[in-house]
Amino acid sequence: MKRNLWLLAVLLLSSACASRVAPPAMPAPDASTAQKAWANHLSRFVDEKGRMDFRGMAQSPSDLETYLARVAEIGPESFSTREAKLAFCINTYNAVAMYDIIKSNFPPDLDKVKVTFFYKNRFEIGRRYTSLYDVENKVIRPMGDPRVHVALNCMARGCPRLPREPFEADKIDAQLDRQAKEFYNEKRNVDPQPDKQTVRLSQILQFYTEDFTKKAPSLIAYVNQYREDKIPAGWKVEFIPYDWTLNAQ
Repeated sequence: MKRNLWLLAVLLLSSACASRVAPPAMPAPDASTAQKAWANHLSRFVDEKGRMDFRGMAQSPSDLETYLARVAEIGPESFSTREAKLAFCINTYNAVAMYDIIKSNFPPDLDKVKVTFFYKNRFEIGRRYTSLYDVENKVIRPMGDPRVHVALNCMARGCPRLPREPFEADKIDAQLDRQAKEFYNEKRNVDPQPDKQTVRLSQILQFYTEDFTKKAPSLIAYVNQYREDKIPAGWKVEFIPYDWTLNAQ
């Protein structure tokens, strides 16, 4: 109840004090040009560990701006298939989060700027201004695929590794499965402690428990779908505190 009241207060505050971030001042490119620009941006500024060169992005933003110029014109409702909509929404969330970091002057600790970063800052998507919170919770999560939580990236170290390639409509299921297998087999996200019969899970699973338990009877059961070494069903679950430090190179 207290969390719900806090969230309501945050939403009311963010609505009252919303800040519109202007989109790049350029004509919207076609879909192919935008996707190629996004692919080039990722390959240039994301390393093999998923860390980002934000200052490099700020100095050479043309590819990111090209992608976001299309996003400003084309929203999720433009896509007729689940796969195309899902790929677009994940790419868009990640690109907008990067842009948010740059426009917020590289905050070193996102925990200290959560309200501004996720709620107050609003970006043009499909000719409407919206926040990262709304993209995730009003568009992406209602699509009902909890694998999105290992693909969406708010640019903090606690996030899943950001791939160096875009999500694509014709590959999205394979890409999300790959992301899930990588995430749930990485010790920083799933840390078994046999001596205590306990498993420590990324706090992402605590933040979105209801999404995961719609697809499995428990968090352990959900995680085990993707793990090589299964966690015993009766183990206790604890959560690894989320690292909100900016995931910069």
